Amino acid sequence: MTRRTFLITGVSRGIGRVIADRLLAQGHGIIGLSRTPPDRTFAGTFVACDLADADETQRCLQRVVADHALDGVINNAAIGIMGRLGSVDLDDFETMVDVNLRAAVQVAQAALPGMRARRWGRIVNMSSRAAYGKAGRSGYGATKAGLIGMTRTWALELARDGITVNAVAPGPIDTELFRATNPPESPATQAIMAAVPMGRLGRPEDVAAGVVFLLSEEAGFMTGQTLNLCGGITVGYVGI
Repeated sequence: MTRRTFLITGVSRGIGRVIADRLLAQGHGIIGLSRTPPDRTFAGTFVACDLADADETQRCLQRVVADHALDGVINNAAIGIMGRLGSVDLDDFETMVDVNLRAAVQVAQAALPGMRARRWGRIVNMSSRAAYGKAGRSGYGATKAGLIGMTRTWALELARDGITVNAVAPGPIDTELFRATNPPESPATQAIMAAVPMGRLGRPEDVAAGVVFLLSEEAGFMTGQTLNLCGGITVGYVGI
């Protein structure tokens, strides 16, 4: 197996941390970026960075590429501020664009020269099933749909450079953040589970498995695609 080095944003917990741990267990090098540090068991290299700040993000990325040859990036960091159309706050909307879209562009741009030089690279953008429409998710859904659009465009631009670009659209996934706003026994959580054809919430490990595949040598002919890891919820509702 060829050892690769991947940069993951939003690495401190949840899906990002599980992806990092799985790649580390396979022998790959991991550079993790997030605002808050992961716990001490994290075996990769951590760089504290507020991705909401474009200038700070640029400085962090300059340090990373100066010290590491990146073979791929996973744009996992995101912020989701809920609100229906009548209550959408424009400052919140701008923050979501910054973290969910602008930072993803900066991260991909930072890794691009090295990947092009080696003629091998992987970019995975973490979208969401909210990209296909979900009440109360105007800003979040728009940015996650934007990631899918950028994925398709970058895939066309970079295919001849040996770089694949794909997206993963999870949901709903049982993470710390999900549980904080959706107690397991609450009627709302039960309704979410009932809407999933597979009858359960996804696990971060389910998402990590898909991401790790997209980063692999075996996925070298797959580009510009969105992998929906959603228990079938983007296909339709299973009812009687």
